[in-house]
Amino acid sequence: MLHTRTTAAERRRDLREKLASGRLLRVPGAINPLSAKLIEETGFDACYLSGAVLAADLGLPDIGLTTSTEIAARAQQFTRVTGLPALIDADTGFGEPMNAARTVQLMEDAGLAGLHLEDQVNPKRCGHLDGKAVVPREEMVRRLRAAADARRDPDFLLMARTDARSVEGLDAAVDRARAYVDAGADAIFPEALRDEAEFAAFRAAVDVPLLANMTEFGKSPLLGAATLERLGYNIALYPVTLLRLAMGAVEDGLRTLAADGTQEALLPRMQTRSRLYELLGYEQYAAFDSAVFDFTLPPGD
Repeated sequence: MLHTRTTAAERRRDLREKLASGRLLRVPGAINPLSAKLIEETGFDACYLSGAVLAADLGLPDIGLTTSTEIAARAQQFTRVTGLPALIDADTGFGEPMNAARTVQLMEDAGLAGLHLEDQVNPKRCGHLDGKAVVPREEMVRRLRAAADARRDPDFLLMARTDARSVEGLDAAVDRARAYVDAGADAIFPEALRDEAEFAAFRAAVDVPLLANMTEFGKSPLLGAATLERLGYNIALYPVTLLRLAMGAVEDGLRTLAADGTQEALLPRMQTRSRLYELLGYEQYAAFDSAVFDFTLPPGD
């Protein structure tokens, strides 16, 4: 009720323990706090806040227009309602190394379990689009060292994302990943690997937890959880899946409403009022104050 019962420190330790288990963690991207509650209820290991999704929610493209304080404020809304560890996309750290350092502390204060920083230049773009550019390796190393130095909770996960595969090739991406680990990264997010062989080669070359980005319509194949576990990956990320599902349903529903003049045909596809109230925990609020839930829902509502 009102807030999850777990603390940020507990959620960070939970994530560290799950990563240490060696099994694959499945992590969908939430589109709002309510979907984060559903991710937890469905039994996933953690939730993720995608920079692309958070920008899209504001009607903006994923080109670095959002700010660190906007993202931190939004993140706090998610961590308030779920006991799952939450990871966030912190883009390039929102500026110079000092900005990256401040970003880490803002995200710690927001109750997150960790973040990832990437080695793109600003303005950044989606990791599965052409035309990306990466900063020199030494610049990203400075960014990560500043972030690691600013971290106050040693359990807060600092992940480095490299977009170098599409710009400099696989070998360069591996070399960058190793340098990023030396600079303080706890885990690596190799973006836009092209096939299963590249996922395997990266795993063989880097000895820290690895994240596999299973975003749809991108450059990487959509590998199943069993395959990723066999390859030795630690996190399977589904960053934009829920947004795409939701917006597809919204578009279809609006077309039906416009054509039919009624939403009657859409009712079987809707979450019912009673299911929404169950997810929101109305009954728990009623146990605290009967005045907030003193009505009976009609059958099937």
